[in-house]
Parts: sequence; structure tokens; C-alpha cells
Amino acid sequence: MGPEQTTTLPSWPLDAWYVACTPGEIGDKPLGRRICGRAMVFHRGKNGQPVALEDFCPHRGAPLSLGFVRDGELVCGYHGLAMGCDGRATSMPGQRVAAFPTIRAFPVLERYGFIWVWPGDPALADPAKLHKPFWADSADWAYGGGLYHIGCDYRLMVDNLMDLTHETYVHATSIGQKEIDEAPVNTRLDGDTVVTSRFMEGIQAPPFWRMALRGAGLPEDAIVDRWQICRFSLPSHVMIEVGVALAGTGGYDAPADKKVSSVVVDFITPETETSHWYFWGMARSFAVEDAALTDTIREGQGKIFAEDLEMLERQQQNLLAYPDRKLLKLNIDAGGVRSRMAIDKAIAQEAAARA
Repeated sequence: MGPEQTTTLPSWPLDAWYVACTPGEIGDKPLGRRICGRAMVFHRGKNGQPVALEDFCPHRGAPLSLGFVRDGELVCGYHGLAMGCDGRATSMPGQRVAAFPTIRAFPVLERYGFIWVWPGDPALADPAKLHKPFWADSADWAYGGGLYHIGCDYRLMVDNLMDLTHETYVHATSIGQKEIDEAPVNTRLDGDTVVTSRFMEGIQAPPFWRMALRGAGLPEDAIVDRWQICRFSLPSHVMIEVGVALAGTGGYDAPADKKVSSVVVDFITPETETSHWYFWGMARSFAVEDAALTDTIREGQGKIFAEDLEMLERQQQNLLAYPDRKLLKLNIDAGGVRSRMAIDKAIAQEAAARA
């Protein structure tokens, strides 16, 4: 490449595991989904294992996601070309397919209640690079969540989750309260993880946490100590430890019977430069056998995140309309800024390795 030539780097790391879908999304029919700018199709092979291929039929370019699954193979819905799980054509009515071009097969895993895909170099797709969430596969935790498609740059969602000041305003009727604004925010690095935290003492619990206290058998009108600890890890995941404890019992370190604590789970998967898939949920360590409470929390959390959705999509529209406007960076933005720095560093390292 000459000095006069330039290349545009992607807006996301490619050599990483991203949540592609939930197991329930791939059943009898294939699932088409664009991830990191790549059109993919997901289905289950003959052995029941998840498969990820390019969503492109090598015959005429039709989306394979418009086809169907037969004996673990993906059959194009246009002319019946069958594709093996390795991206090679296996059969087609009236045709010899041995010389047909292959399509790309993406490394894929099914773990911790999700289907994960590696959009980058398949030679680097080490399953050991998928970090296990500490709450996953544990009988001491219950989980419920959902999925939103959001029309904004995935990094705007990272910004949103690494600065919870907005709760006071966007989520005023559920989890917001003025004490969030008033609590000092601390941002630090813990290895490769960006950590932003707030602690609030001697406050009234907001409506969502009053419901949680009630569900755990604790007095909902009690004075509590509250915490928010946001952790960003590459490529784009944010885990937020949240909770309240009866005031004076130790706060974050209070005994289990004196607090309600949870992890807000945020797996953010880029789709395009201005859209992403947002897999949200909550893992909790109280009343884990109460399925009705899981449903109640899921419903409440879904409404909370729907409030973020409108704000973020309108923010994206503004940024597209005014591309030359410079945005401010305040102390409350430090978590998002450092997270973006980590993303940019990963993208640059991948580009250097491929050069």
C-alpha cells in the first residue's frame, strides 16, 4: 500500500466472541443476522451443534436464511442447493456440485445460555478466550433477559452503561434517584477491565429496588445503602453489579439475608455502523427459585431498557445530522471514554497484525 492510499478500520474488534443469538432463536428454521457488518445465517447441524455460515448462496447470491434445514444441512429456498456445515455445497437437484465455490463458515460456540460467533480470523478462535460469567451455570443465581435491536452505534450503548448518571432522568420512575447525581463516581482499570463505581448510603430505595426488597422478603420501605459497579470488557460486554442492603449492615459486603444484589448483563453485538443487537438481562442471587419474580424483573427491566432505546436512537440521529459537532468529555464520561480507548486499541492491534 503506497503512502497515498488509506484504509478505513472497522468500528469493532473482529477477533472476539460476540453473542449471536439465544438457543431458542435457532430451531426448525435458519436465522439470518448481520453481525459486525457480516451477513450470517445460523442453524443446527445434524448433531444438534450450532452452525454459522455466510448468508449467501454461491449459486445466485440468494440469502440462505430464506431457505430451510434438512437433515442438518441448510437448503437454499431459491433453487434447492444444499450447503454443508463447513460451507461446501453437498447437493442440488440435477447438478454436480463438487466444483461449486465454498462460502465462509464462522467459528461458533453454545455456552452459558447463548450462541457465540467469532467474525474474525478463524485460526484465532480459541474457546478459552470466551470468559465465563461468574454467575453462569450456578444454582445460586437465577437469570432472565431479552433482546432489543437498537438503531445506534454500539459504542453509544457502552457509553450509556458505563455512566449511570442518566438513570436519574431517563429512568426517573423505576431506578433513578437524585442521590445518583450526588454520589462521587470512581473510574479505574482492573487489568483489561474498565471499572466505574458509585456507592450511596442511607437512602430510600427507588421503585424497582423496593420491588426487589419485597421479593426477597425484606422491608421495601427500609433505609438502604446502594451500589453500582460497572465493568466493561472487550469486545463490548458490560456487567453491572447493582443492589441495595439494609442500611448499616455492610452495604456491598452485607450478609446475603440483608441485601438484594444482582448483575445487570449487557452483551452488545454490533450489526452495522449505526445499529446493534442488545442482549440484556439480570442475574440475581436472591429468591432464585421464584420463577414469577424472574418474570416480574424481566418485564420491569425490559421497560427500563426501552426507555434507553428511544434516547439512544434519537442521539444517533442527531450525531448523523451534525457530524462536525464536538461532544464534551466530563468526569462522569470517564468509564465510556476508557472503554472506547480499549476498543480502539484492540482494533489497531488487529490491523497491525494483519498488515
